[in-house]
Amino acid sequence: MPLYRDEAIVLRTHKLGEADRIITLLTRQNGRVRAVAKGVRRTTSKFGSRLEPFTHVDLQLADGRNLDTITQAETLAPFGAAMGADYERYTAGTAMLEAAERLVTEEREPAVQQYLLLVGGLRALAAGEKAPRAVLDSYLLRSLSVAGYAPSFDACALCGLEGPHRWFNPSAGGVLCSTCRIPGSATVAAETLILLSALLTGDWDAVAGAEDRAAREASGLVAAYLTWHVERGLRSMAYVERS
Repeated sequence: MPLYRDEAIVLRTHKLGEADRIITLLTRQNGRVRAVAKGVRRTTSKFGSRLEPFTHVDLQLADGRNLDTITQAETLAPFGAAMGADYERYTAGTAMLEAAERLVTEEREPAVQQYLLLVGGLRALAAGEKAPRAVLDSYLLRSLSVAGYAPSFDACALCGLEGPHRWFNPSAGGVLCSTCRIPGSATVAAETLILLSALLTGDWDAVAGAEDRAAREASGLVAAYLTWHVERGLRSMAYVERS
């Protein structure tokens, strides 16, 4: 079987047989990959701990008909070690892993931007210098944009009229003017829209200066926008602290 190397983030694992695991990966060059790690559940395994969720790894894999096989694994960054004892960081990171798997829908198709966004988001969570909720919201907005669901927080999402506007509707793609307003649209504070734009563009000074009320409202809108575009909510979002 031909071999190839790639960097990856471990997204998810599940058991296969008595000693193996199927590892779901987001790789730099090959997008989402599912691969078998043989014997990884044995205590004698050479790389069992390197293939846990959150781990940034350098892998050698063998091409397979249905599933590839991991033949080598070296740890580049054990992001999970920094987050495992912190509930907020751990749950935010879990939501990021689940979102990445849902937004990169095709296996073995390049998704370099999604990979880089995930690595950057997990690195920020592990560093602990930014609020986990803000890191998660910023990651979700950016990854949705890369996936083709970029929200509009200034111009009307339907007619393009420059804002600011007061109403937000996930199904319409962002803020709406008074003419295009759809029944059921949320009325959003101006401070919240400024914060959402800052999260999308990575303006961390503006994010750090936002009031808690705006942060809570922004998080709710990000969750609603994500849920609409991935068709069903992420299970892990139910555990993310947003107060």
